[in-house]
Amino acid sequence: MRFFARFKKLFLVLGFLALVVILAYLLWQVFFKPVSLSPLATTTPTSGGNLPSAGPGGGTGEDTGGPGNLPGGGQDLIPGGESLTEPSNIALGGLTKTTALSPSSALGSTLGSNGQVQYYNPEDGRFYRLDANGNLSLLSDKVFHEVEKVTWAPDKDKAVLEYPDGSKILYNFRTKKQSTLPKHWQDFSFSPASDQLVSKSIGLDPDNRWLMVSSDDGSQAKALEAIGENADKVYPAWSPNNQIVAMYTKGVDFDRQEIFFVGLNDENFKSTIIEGRGLEAQWSTEGDRLLYSVYHTRDDLKPRLWIVDAKSDTISQNRRSFDLQTWANKCTFASNTEIYCAVPENLEKGAGLFPELADKTKDDLYKIDLQTGTKKLIAVPDNAYNISQIMVPNGQSYLYFTDKATGKIYKINLR
Repeated sequence: MRFFARFKKLFLVLGFLALVVILAYLLWQVFFKPVSLSPLATTTPTSGGNLPSAGPGGGTGEDTGGPGNLPGGGQDLIPGGESLTEPSNIALGGLTKTTALSPSSALGSTLGSNGQVQYYNPEDGRFYRLDANGNLSLLSDKVFHEVEKVTWAPDKDKAVLEYPDGSKILYNFRTKKQSTLPKHWQDFSFSPASDQLVSKSIGLDPDNRWLMVSSDDGSQAKALEAIGENADKVYPAWSPNNQIVAMYTKGVDFDRQEIFFVGLNDENFKSTIIEGRGLEAQWSTEGDRLLYSVYHTRDDLKPRLWIVDAKSDTISQNRRSFDLQTWANKCTFASNTEIYCAVPENLEKGAGLFPELADKTKDDLYKIDLQTGTKKLIAVPDNAYNISQIMVPNGQSYLYFTDKATGKIYKINLR
């Protein structure tokens, strides 16, 4: 015993050094170990705050596929990587011609009610409409200097505009009326009728932080739930069926979280378990499903795409993975049963935790059919685009996307 007491400090130092070595090795394995990239495929695949309590969470469901990227090819390649064939004018699953539509970068792109693209041009401070032939027209004569973020209402007649100094306004492009919103309101989401907003009111004191709902002009504000220190775990997202206005997450273990759903009337909705962290989500067009992406250690911390039922009486049912390693914000619902997604051809380890690792990846385009359960590669754009947003008008004749590098809007013919 005297021997161990005499060398106690030495043992502690040696133990500490061993722990540091083990942690350094684990960090190297996860983030810095070189990745061996497989060659490009040449064929198209076929296949704390006072938040409300919730009922028991749903089952985790079964994963329908293993980790890994789907092939991103579709054309015969020569050793230099160039296609032996010309790009197709229509998306047929291989190399596909893309057409630049916007003459400059576009911020806050969205499809208007007429099927044209609406966007903000940071270079001149104006909002424009853009049709499938590249014809431009002004959405408004008003100039909005240095807009940093645009959140559109479902009717596309109004939007919340946010500025670098924290200022925020609600502008109605139809009536040309403007309302000032409080600077401490964040993360806006419109109601399906476009006449209300749900957001987070972030006061300096954690006891003065709330999930709240208001009229679109900021009047008639009402607190829904206190969020305290949990603001970063709360996601305002008004569902198209008007049942749910926000979600919040709670950790289950290192790789899992539980999603709780918040309504307008203190409803006690069921919760659901998600297999991963880093939630990004969007509602289906009818609000009965939730498309989301999370990263997990079994996927080398890369994002994986999932879908789950999220209607009030079916929450947590039919959860499944599409075995596509991409983010939910790189997808769009063309209808309630059809999804288009941009999928990176290759992702580095840790890309889910550090999305900037994917800023220079080349993306391919996939379509998911929820009725048949199939997913397929529909187009390999004819340039190395990093797609940040997808828009598909009714009729699905075209697919528009924005390139993260240039900010410009491009078009691919689907038919």
